[in-house]
Amino acid sequence: MQRYFIAEEKSNLESNVQITGDDVHHISRVLRMQPGFKVICCTKDGYEALCEIAEITNDYVNCFILEWMTVNRELPVNISIASGLPKGDKLEWIIQKGTELGASSFIPFNAARSIVKLEPKKVGKKLDRWQKIAKEASEQSYRNKVPNVLEPVQFNELLKQAISYDVKIVAYEESAKQGEKQNLAKAVESLKEGESVLAVFGPEGGLTEQEVAKLEEHGFLICSFGPRILRTETAPLYLLSAVSYYLELSR
Repeated sequence: MQRYFIAEEKSNLESNVQITGDDVHHISRVLRMQPGFKVICCTKDGYEALCEIAEITNDYVNCFILEWMTVNRELPVNISIASGLPKGDKLEWIIQKGTELGASSFIPFNAARSIVKLEPKKVGKKLDRWQKIAKEASEQSYRNKVPNVLEPVQFNELLKQAISYDVKIVAYEESAKQGEKQNLAKAVESLKEGESVLAVFGPEGGLTEQEVAKLEEHGFLICSFGPRILRTETAPLYLLSAVSYYLELSR
């Protein structure tokens, strides 16, 4: 059944839901739905309701709430993926696949070795596209929530944001080359339901020694992700898969 995300929270809704924005076109023109069709509406705070379309206009789709559903498909911990800005469409890939695997937010940052430098005037359009990718991936993967994609930040700002997280890790390829293989397992095993995780990944050229040292000073655990060196767009997916296996499948 088709899913749509709405900006309202459950507590603000009574018997009706309004779907707005691009989803109106998708419902009326792409899927050609009519009053009486059923859809799933997901609220901003992660609840979902089975709804029946009552009215379709050019600006909104009005739906009756038939019943609230109790399925939770979110990871039991909140994982933020901080990616040093990579080249091309790699960040879009990270956002799309990371959303499917359960990430709660994405924080692009300007790393010392980032080749891409976004101009301020282009940030708005990029953010809109990234958020749209996260929304569509959330619908496809039956997520309860759409991850938030933050505006790109400088490295020092990322360090400031890290203060609010319970567990902080950084993927560092030099650790993998040296054979370190315990820290990631320790970090994952320490996680408790509801805790927050900030995981930092470098761009194509990796993080500099100075950046890693700064992260370690701010409480980050330096981790390898196995004996193989992973690409910047692969490493976040490895982490999300490992956390999902440990917290959702092996218990």
